[in-house]
Amino acid sequence: MKKWKFSLVMLLAFSLVLAACGGNSGGGSASGGSNDQEVKTVTIFQFKTEIVDGLNELKVEFEKEYPNIKLDIQTVGGGADYGAALKTKFASNDAPDIFSNGGYAEMDMWFDRLEDLSDQPWVPDLVEMAAKPMTKDGKVYGMPMNLEGWGYIYNKDLFEQAGITEMPKTYSQLEEASKKLEAIGVTPFANAYQEWWLLGNQGINPAFDLQEDPDAFIQGLNEGTETFVGNKYFEEWAKLMQLTLEYGNKNPLTTDYNTAISLLATEQAAMMQNGNWAQTEIDAINPDLNLGFLPMPLGENAEENDAINVGVPANLVVNKDSDSKEEAKIFLNWLVTSDIGQEYIVKHFKFIPSLTSIEATPEDMGDLGSSIYDFVQAGKVLEKHSAKFPDGVAQEFAGSMQAFFAGKSDVNKLLEDMQASWDNLKN
Repeated sequence: MKKWKFSLVMLLAFSLVLAACGGNSGGGSASGGSNDQEVKTVTIFQFKTEIVDGLNELKVEFEKEYPNIKLDIQTVGGGADYGAALKTKFASNDAPDIFSNGGYAEMDMWFDRLEDLSDQPWVPDLVEMAAKPMTKDGKVYGMPMNLEGWGYIYNKDLFEQAGITEMPKTYSQLEEASKKLEAIGVTPFANAYQEWWLLGNQGINPAFDLQEDPDAFIQGLNEGTETFVGNKYFEEWAKLMQLTLEYGNKNPLTTDYNTAISLLATEQAAMMQNGNWAQTEIDAINPDLNLGFLPMPLGENAEENDAINVGVPANLVVNKDSDSKEEAKIFLNWLVTSDIGQEYIVKHFKFIPSLTSIEATPEDMGDLGSSIYDFVQAGKVLEKHSAKFPDGVAQEFAGSMQAFFAGKSDVNKLLEDMQASWDNLKN
Protein backbone atom coordinates (compact mmCIF):
# COMPACT_ATOMS: atom_id res chain seq x y z
CA MET A 1 0.00 0.00 0.00
CA LYS A 2 1.19 3.47 -0.83
CA LYS A 3 1.42 5.53 2.35
CA TRP A 4 2.06 9.20 2.85
CA LYS A 5 4.87 9.79 5.28
CA PHE A 6 4.19 12.76 7.45
CA SER A 7 6.48 14.28 9.96
CA LEU A 8 4.73 15.04 13.23
CA VAL A 9 6.75 18.21 13.31
CA MET A 10 5.51 19.18 9.85
CA LEU A 11 1.88 18.37 10.55
CA LEU A 12 1.22 19.89 13.94
CA ALA A 13 4.31 21.60 15.30
CA PHE A 14 2.24 23.11 18.00
CA SER A 15 5.09 24.42 20.06
CA LEU A 16 6.23 26.95 17.45
CA VAL A 17 6.15 30.58 18.47
CA LEU A 18 3.75 32.39 16.16
CA ALA A 19 5.72 34.74 13.97
CA ALA A 20 2.85 36.85 12.81
CA CYS A 21 0.15 37.64 15.34
CA GLY A 22 -2.73 39.99 14.73
CA GLY A 23 -4.06 41.07 11.35
CA ASN A 24 -1.72 43.86 10.43
CA SER A 25 0.96 41.74 8.78
CA GLY A 26 -1.15 41.67 5.62
CA GLY A 27 -0.33 45.34 5.11
CA GLY A 28 -2.27 47.54 2.72
CA SER A 29 -4.10 50.80 3.09
CA ALA A 30 -7.35 49.13 4.12
CA SER A 31 -6.19 48.20 7.61
CA GLY A 32 -7.93 49.60 10.69
CA GLY A 33 -7.89 53.30 11.13
CA SER A 34 -9.66 56.32 9.72
CA ASN A 35 -13.21 55.89 8.55
CA ASP A 36 -12.44 58.42 5.83
CA GLN A 37 -10.90 55.66 3.74
CA GLU A 38 -12.91 54.05 0.97
CA VAL A 39 -14.94 51.09 2.20
CA LYS A 40 -14.28 47.95 0.18
CA THR A 41 -16.43 44.80 0.16
CA VAL A 42 -14.83 41.37 -0.08
CA THR A 43 -17.24 38.68 -1.30
CA ILE A 44 -16.39 35.19 -0.09
CA PHE A 45 -18.09 32.34 -1.97
CA GLN A 46 -17.53 28.98 -0.26
CA PHE A 47 -19.25 25.63 0.32
CA LYS A 48 -18.60 24.46 3.88
CA THR A 49 -22.06 24.78 5.41
CA GLU A 50 -20.90 23.50 8.80
CA ILE A 51 -18.79 26.62 9.44
CA VAL A 52 -21.23 29.30 8.28
CA ASP A 53 -22.17 30.43 11.79
CA GLY A 54 -18.52 30.65 12.80
CA LEU A 55 -17.59 32.59 9.67
CA ASN A 56 -20.34 35.10 10.37
CA GLU A 57 -19.03 35.54 13.91
CA LEU A 58 -15.51 36.05 12.55
CA LYS A 59 -16.90 38.60 10.09
CA VAL A 60 -18.01 40.75 13.01
CA GLU A 61 -14.59 40.55 14.68
CA PHE A 62 -12.71 41.26 11.45
CA GLU A 63 -14.83 44.28 10.59
CA LYS A 64 -14.20 45.71 14.07
CA GLU A 65 -10.48 45.62 13.35
CA TYR A 66 -10.81 46.65 9.70
CA PRO A 67 -13.81 49.02 9.51
CA ASN A 68 -13.00 49.88 5.90
CA ILE A 69 -13.39 46.27 4.74
CA LYS A 70 -16.81 44.61 4.73
CA LEU A 71 -17.21 40.87 4.23
CA ASP A 72 -20.05 39.36 2.22
CA ILE A 73 -20.03 35.64 3.02
CA GLN A 74 -22.03 33.48 0.62
CA THR A 75 -22.32 29.70 0.96
CA VAL A 76 -23.52 27.07 -1.50
CA GLY A 77 -23.13 23.55 -0.15
CA GLY A 78 -24.95 20.85 1.74
CA GLY A 79 -25.52 18.81 -1.41
CA ALA A 80 -25.89 21.72 -3.83
CA ASP A 81 -23.51 21.85 -6.79
CA TYR A 82 -20.97 24.45 -5.73
CA GLY A 83 -18.96 24.17 -8.96
CA ALA A 84 -21.96 24.92 -11.13
CA ALA A 85 -22.97 27.81 -8.88
CA LEU A 86 -19.46 29.27 -9.10
CA LYS A 87 -19.50 29.13 -12.90
CA THR A 88 -22.83 30.93 -12.87
CA LYS A 89 -21.38 33.67 -10.66
CA PHE A 90 -18.57 34.34 -13.11
CA ALA A 91 -20.79 34.08 -16.18
CA SER A 92 -23.22 36.65 -14.75
CA ASN A 93 -20.47 39.18 -13.96
CA ASP A 94 -20.96 38.58 -10.25
CA ALA A 95 -17.54 37.03 -9.63
CA PRO A 96 -16.51 36.67 -5.96
CA ASP A 97 -13.27 38.05 -4.58
CA ILE A 98 -12.45 34.86 -2.67
CA PHE A 99 -13.74 31.43 -3.68
CA SER A 100 -13.08 27.75 -3.02
CA ASN A 101 -10.92 25.53 -5.22
CA GLY A 102 -9.94 21.91 -4.78
CA GLY A 103 -6.55 22.14 -6.48
CA TYR A 104 -4.91 19.94 -9.13
CA ALA A 105 -7.25 19.69 -12.15
CA GLU A 106 -9.63 22.19 -10.58
CA MET A 107 -6.76 24.65 -10.15
CA ASP A 108 -5.87 24.20 -13.81
CA MET A 109 -9.48 24.81 -14.85
CA TRP A 110 -9.60 28.15 -12.98
CA PHE A 111 -5.94 29.05 -13.34
CA ASP A 112 -6.50 32.20 -15.41
CA ARG A 113 -8.58 33.60 -12.55
CA LEU A 114 -6.14 32.90 -9.70
CA GLU A 115 -3.93 35.42 -7.93
CA ASP A 116 -0.40 34.27 -7.09
CA LEU A 117 -0.26 34.14 -3.28
CA SER A 118 3.35 32.98 -2.98
CA ASP A 119 4.43 36.19 -1.24
CA GLN A 120 1.89 35.93 1.56
CA PRO A 121 3.30 35.58 5.09
CA TRP A 122 1.50 32.30 5.87
CA VAL A 123 2.96 30.40 2.90
CA PRO A 124 6.23 29.29 4.62
CA ASP A 125 4.14 27.64 7.37
CA LEU A 126 2.14 25.37 5.06
CA VAL A 127 2.21 21.66 5.83
CA GLU A 128 3.75 19.99 2.78
CA MET A 129 0.71 17.89 1.93
CA ALA A 130 -1.59 20.88 2.29
CA ALA A 131 0.49 23.00 -0.10
CA LYS A 132 0.67 20.40 -2.86
CA PRO A 133 -2.81 20.70 -4.49
CA MET A 134 -2.47 24.46 -5.10
CA THR A 135 1.22 24.65 -6.02
CA LYS A 136 2.22 25.02 -9.66
CA ASP A 137 5.70 25.75 -10.99
CA GLY A 138 6.83 26.51 -7.47
CA LYS A 139 4.10 29.10 -6.85
CA VAL A 140 1.21 28.86 -4.38
CA TYR A 141 -2.25 29.90 -5.59
CA GLY A 142 -4.50 29.05 -2.66
CA MET A 143 -4.75 28.89 1.12
CA PRO A 144 -5.78 25.40 2.30
CA MET A 145 -8.57 25.72 4.82
CA ASN A 146 -7.49 22.67 6.79
CA LEU A 147 -6.72 18.98 6.56
CA GLU A 148 -9.69 16.64 6.76
CA GLY A 149 -10.05 12.92 7.03
CA TRP A 150 -12.93 10.61 6.33
CA GLY A 151 -13.89 6.98 6.52
CA TYR A 152 -16.44 5.29 8.77
CA ILE A 153 -17.21 7.20 11.94
CA TYR A 154 -18.07 4.63 14.60
CA ASN A 155 -19.52 4.66 18.10
CA LYS A 156 -16.97 2.97 20.35
CA ASP A 157 -19.46 2.32 23.15
CA LEU A 158 -21.94 0.59 20.83
CA PHE A 159 -19.11 -1.53 19.44
CA GLU A 160 -18.21 -2.56 22.98
CA GLN A 161 -21.83 -3.38 23.81
CA ALA A 162 -21.96 -5.57 20.70
CA GLY A 163 -18.81 -7.43 21.73
CA ILE A 164 -16.64 -6.04 18.93
CA THR A 165 -13.20 -5.98 20.49
CA GLU A 166 -10.96 -5.34 17.48
CA MET A 167 -11.21 -2.64 14.81
CA PRO A 168 -12.46 -4.21 11.55
CA LYS A 169 -9.77 -3.98 8.87
CA THR A 170 -11.20 -6.32 6.22
CA TYR A 171 -14.50 -6.71 4.44
CA SER A 172 -15.34 -9.92 6.31
CA GLN A 173 -14.45 -8.37 9.68
CA LEU A 174 -16.71 -5.40 8.94
CA GLU A 175 -19.49 -7.76 7.91
CA GLU A 176 -19.11 -9.71 11.16
CA ALA A 177 -19.17 -6.46 13.18
CA SER A 178 -22.36 -5.43 11.37
CA LYS A 179 -24.05 -8.69 12.32
CA LYS A 180 -23.11 -8.18 15.98
CA LEU A 181 -24.53 -4.65 15.97
CA GLU A 182 -27.80 -5.84 14.45
CA ALA A 183 -28.00 -8.51 17.14
CA ILE A 184 -28.21 -5.82 19.85
CA GLY A 185 -30.87 -3.87 17.95
CA VAL A 186 -28.61 -1.18 16.46
CA THR A 187 -28.55 -0.28 12.76
CA PRO A 188 -24.91 -0.72 11.68
CA PHE A 189 -24.78 2.02 9.01
CA ALA A 190 -26.48 5.39 8.59
CA ASN A 191 -26.23 5.93 4.82
CA ALA A 192 -26.79 9.43 3.46
CA TYR A 193 -26.76 8.22 -0.12
CA GLN A 194 -28.87 11.11 -1.33
CA GLU A 195 -25.66 13.19 -1.17
CA TRP A 196 -23.65 13.07 -4.42
CA TRP A 197 -20.44 14.37 -2.81
CA LEU A 198 -20.41 11.64 -0.18
CA LEU A 199 -20.54 9.01 -2.94
CA GLY A 200 -18.75 10.28 -6.03
CA ASN A 201 -16.24 12.58 -4.37
CA GLN A 202 -15.29 10.88 -1.11
CA GLY A 203 -16.64 7.35 -0.83
CA ILE A 204 -14.88 6.28 -4.00
CA ASN A 205 -11.46 7.51 -2.89
CA PRO A 206 -9.98 4.25 -1.51
CA ALA A 207 -10.47 2.50 -4.86
CA PHE A 208 -8.30 5.17 -6.48
CA ASP A 209 -5.62 5.39 -3.83
CA LEU A 210 -5.07 1.64 -3.51
CA GLN A 211 -4.05 1.40 -7.15
CA GLU A 212 -0.34 0.62 -7.51
CA ASP A 213 0.26 4.19 -8.75
CA PRO A 214 -2.89 6.31 -8.41
CA ASP A 215 -1.60 9.21 -10.50
CA ALA A 216 -0.49 6.85 -13.26
CA PHE A 217 -3.90 5.16 -13.10
CA ILE A 218 -5.69 8.51 -13.48
CA GLN A 219 -3.39 9.43 -16.35
CA GLY A 220 -4.21 6.07 -17.92
CA LEU A 221 -7.93 6.80 -17.61
CA ASN A 222 -7.34 10.09 -19.42
CA GLU A 223 -5.26 8.41 -22.12
CA GLY A 224 -7.58 5.43 -22.57
CA THR A 225 -5.08 2.83 -21.33
CA GLU A 226 -6.83 2.12 -18.01
CA THR A 227 -10.43 1.28 -17.18
CA PHE A 228 -12.68 0.81 -14.16
CA VAL A 229 -14.21 -2.31 -15.66
CA GLY A 230 -12.62 -5.42 -14.21
CA ASN A 231 -10.40 -3.43 -11.85
CA LYS A 232 -9.92 -5.34 -8.59
CA TYR A 233 -10.23 -2.37 -6.26
CA PHE A 234 -13.32 -0.91 -7.88
CA GLU A 235 -15.04 -4.29 -7.77
CA GLU A 236 -14.15 -4.59 -4.07
CA TRP A 237 -15.39 -1.05 -3.49
CA ALA A 238 -18.77 -1.87 -5.09
CA LYS A 239 -18.99 -4.92 -2.84
CA LEU A 240 -18.33 -2.73 0.21
CA MET A 241 -21.10 -0.35 -0.85
CA GLN A 242 -23.49 -3.28 -1.09
CA LEU A 243 -22.55 -4.30 2.46
CA THR A 244 -23.48 -0.87 3.81
CA LEU A 245 -26.84 -1.11 2.06
CA GLU A 246 -27.56 -4.56 3.45
CA TYR A 247 -26.81 -3.42 6.99
CA GLY A 248 -28.00 0.17 6.68
CA ASN A 249 -30.99 2.38 7.36
CA LYS A 250 -34.17 2.28 5.32
CA ASN A 251 -34.48 4.53 2.28
CA PRO A 252 -30.78 5.45 1.96
CA LEU A 253 -31.30 7.17 -1.39
CA THR A 254 -33.63 9.70 0.21
CA THR A 255 -31.55 10.10 3.38
CA ASP A 256 -29.62 13.34 3.51
CA TYR A 257 -26.54 14.36 5.47
CA ASN A 258 -28.41 15.86 8.44
CA THR A 259 -30.69 12.85 8.83
CA ALA A 260 -27.73 10.47 8.88
CA ILE A 261 -25.97 12.69 11.44
CA SER A 262 -29.08 12.47 13.61
CA LEU A 263 -29.20 8.67 13.33
CA LEU A 264 -25.60 8.44 14.49
CA ALA A 265 -25.85 11.10 17.19
CA THR A 266 -28.97 9.53 18.75
CA GLU A 267 -27.26 6.09 18.69
CA GLN A 268 -29.83 4.55 16.39
CA ALA A 269 -26.90 3.75 14.09
CA ALA A 270 -23.34 2.81 14.98
CA MET A 271 -21.44 3.91 11.85
CA MET A 272 -21.64 6.33 8.98
CA GLN A 273 -19.35 7.32 6.14
CA ASN A 274 -18.33 10.87 6.93
CA GLY A 275 -15.44 13.04 8.06
CA ASN A 276 -14.15 14.91 11.06
CA TRP A 277 -16.01 18.03 9.85
CA ALA A 278 -19.16 16.39 11.26
CA GLN A 279 -17.95 16.80 14.85
CA THR A 280 -19.70 20.11 15.51
CA GLU A 281 -23.04 18.91 14.15
CA ILE A 282 -22.88 15.64 16.10
CA ASP A 283 -21.96 17.56 19.26
CA ALA A 284 -24.96 19.85 18.78
CA ILE A 285 -27.19 16.78 19.20
CA ASN A 286 -25.14 14.66 21.59
CA PRO A 287 -21.76 15.95 22.81
CA ASP A 288 -21.11 12.90 24.98
CA LEU A 289 -20.54 10.27 22.29
CA ASN A 290 -17.32 8.27 22.25
CA LEU A 291 -16.37 8.30 18.57
CA GLY A 292 -13.52 7.22 16.33
CA PHE A 293 -12.75 6.32 12.72
CA LEU A 294 -12.57 3.04 10.85
CA PRO A 295 -10.98 2.67 7.41
CA MET A 296 -13.17 1.69 4.46
CA PRO A 297 -11.90 -1.86 3.85
CA LEU A 298 -11.66 -3.16 0.29
CA GLY A 299 -11.18 -6.91 0.35
CA GLU A 300 -9.27 -9.01 2.87
CA ASN A 301 -5.81 -7.42 3.05
CA ALA A 302 -5.79 -6.01 6.60
CA GLU A 303 -2.48 -4.18 6.19
CA GLU A 304 -3.58 -2.54 2.96
CA ASN A 305 -6.87 -1.43 4.50
CA ASP A 306 -5.38 0.04 7.68
CA ALA A 307 -5.43 3.66 6.46
CA ILE A 308 -7.78 6.63 6.40
CA ASN A 309 -8.55 9.17 3.67
CA VAL A 310 -6.92 12.54 4.31
CA GLY A 311 -6.70 15.65 2.16
CA VAL A 312 -7.45 19.32 1.77
CA PRO A 313 -11.22 19.82 1.34
CA ALA A 314 -10.94 23.26 -0.17
CA ASN A 315 -8.48 26.07 -0.73
CA LEU A 316 -9.46 29.71 -0.50
CA VAL A 317 -8.24 31.48 -3.63
CA VAL A 318 -8.26 35.14 -4.65
CA ASN A 319 -9.76 36.33 -7.92
CA LYS A 320 -6.85 38.10 -9.61
CA ASP A 321 -9.24 40.41 -11.51
CA SER A 322 -10.95 41.60 -8.34
CA ASP A 323 -10.83 45.27 -7.38
CA SER A 324 -10.70 44.11 -3.76
CA LYS A 325 -7.96 41.52 -4.09
CA GLU A 326 -5.60 43.28 -1.70
CA GLU A 327 -8.34 43.47 0.91
CA ALA A 328 -9.07 39.79 0.26
CA LYS A 329 -5.44 38.97 1.07
CA ILE A 330 -5.66 40.98 4.28
CA PHE A 331 -8.64 38.88 5.40
CA LEU A 332 -6.97 35.57 4.57
CA ASN A 333 -3.86 36.57 6.48
CA TRP A 334 -5.94 37.73 9.44
CA LEU A 335 -7.87 34.45 9.45
CA VAL A 336 -4.76 32.35 10.06
CA THR A 337 -2.61 34.75 12.12
CA SER A 338 -5.01 36.55 14.47
CA ASP A 339 -5.67 34.99 17.85
CA ILE A 340 -9.41 34.82 17.28
CA GLY A 341 -9.04 33.39 13.78
CA GLN A 342 -6.79 30.62 15.04
CA GLU A 343 -9.13 29.94 17.95
CA TYR A 344 -12.07 29.46 15.61
CA ILE A 345 -10.06 27.23 13.26
CA VAL A 346 -9.20 24.69 15.96
CA LYS A 347 -11.82 25.10 18.69
CA HIS A 348 -14.99 26.08 16.84
CA PHE A 349 -14.50 24.55 13.39
CA LYS A 350 -12.63 21.56 14.90
CA PHE A 351 -10.18 21.75 11.99
CA ILE A 352 -6.86 19.96 11.72
CA PRO A 353 -4.62 22.94 10.89
CA SER A 354 -2.88 23.10 7.53
CA LEU A 355 -0.29 25.54 8.93
CA THR A 356 2.40 24.61 11.41
CA SER A 357 2.03 28.04 13.01
CA ILE A 358 -1.48 27.27 14.29
CA GLU A 359 -1.39 25.66 17.71
CA ALA A 360 -3.91 22.94 18.46
CA THR A 361 -4.37 19.91 20.66
CA PRO A 362 -6.33 16.68 20.16
CA GLU A 363 -8.84 18.01 22.69
CA ASP A 364 -9.43 21.08 20.52
CA MET A 365 -10.21 18.94 17.49
CA GLY A 366 -12.60 16.56 19.26
CA ASP A 367 -12.79 12.77 19.02
CA LEU A 368 -12.94 12.75 15.24
CA GLY A 369 -10.08 15.13 14.57
CA SER A 370 -7.99 13.30 17.15
CA SER A 371 -8.71 9.95 15.50
CA ILE A 372 -7.64 11.31 12.11
CA TYR A 373 -4.55 12.79 13.73
CA ASP A 374 -3.59 9.35 15.09
CA PHE A 375 -3.76 7.83 11.59
CA VAL A 376 -1.71 10.69 10.17
CA GLN A 377 0.88 10.43 12.92
CA ALA A 378 1.24 6.72 12.12
CA GLY A 379 1.60 7.45 8.37
CA LYS A 380 -1.58 5.48 7.63
CA VAL A 381 -3.07 7.85 5.07
CA LEU A 382 -4.79 7.57 1.70
CA GLU A 383 -4.33 10.68 -0.45
CA LYS A 384 -7.42 12.51 -1.67
CA HIS A 385 -7.82 12.26 -5.48
CA SER A 386 -11.17 13.81 -6.40
CA ALA A 387 -9.63 17.17 -7.38
CA LYS A 388 -7.82 15.30 -10.17
CA PHE A 389 -11.08 14.07 -11.72
CA PRO A 390 -12.56 15.61 -14.87
CA ASP A 391 -14.97 18.42 -14.04
CA GLY A 392 -18.43 17.06 -13.27
CA VAL A 393 -17.48 13.39 -13.15
CA ALA A 394 -17.98 13.02 -9.39
CA GLN A 395 -21.63 13.97 -9.79
CA GLU A 396 -22.05 11.44 -12.59
CA PHE A 397 -20.30 8.76 -10.52
CA ALA A 398 -22.85 9.40 -7.79
CA GLY A 399 -25.73 9.07 -10.23
CA SER A 400 -24.38 5.73 -11.45
CA MET A 401 -23.93 4.56 -7.87
CA GLN A 402 -27.46 5.58 -6.91
CA ALA A 403 -28.82 3.59 -9.87
CA PHE A 404 -26.74 0.62 -8.70
CA PHE A 405 -28.09 0.96 -5.15
CA ALA A 406 -31.62 1.09 -6.54
CA GLY A 407 -31.07 -2.26 -8.30
CA LYS A 408 -31.09 -0.78 -11.78
CA SER A 409 -27.61 -2.07 -12.64
CA ASP A 410 -25.08 -4.68 -11.56
CA VAL A 411 -21.40 -4.17 -10.69
CA ASN A 412 -20.21 -4.49 -14.28
CA LYS A 413 -22.81 -2.02 -15.56
CA LEU A 414 -21.93 0.39 -12.73
CA LEU A 415 -18.26 0.38 -13.74
CA GLU A 416 -19.14 0.66 -17.43
CA ASP A 417 -21.29 3.70 -16.66
CA MET A 418 -18.47 5.26 -14.64
CA GLN A 419 -16.05 4.65 -17.48
CA ALA A 420 -18.42 6.29 -19.96
CA SER A 421 -18.73 9.32 -17.70
CA TRP A 422 -14.97 9.69 -17.40
CA ASP A 423 -14.48 9.29 -21.16
CA ASN A 424 -17.15 11.88 -21.93
CA LEU A 425 -15.84 14.49 -19.52
CA LYS A 426 -12.07 14.14 -19.72
CA ASN A 427 -10.21 16.87 -21.60
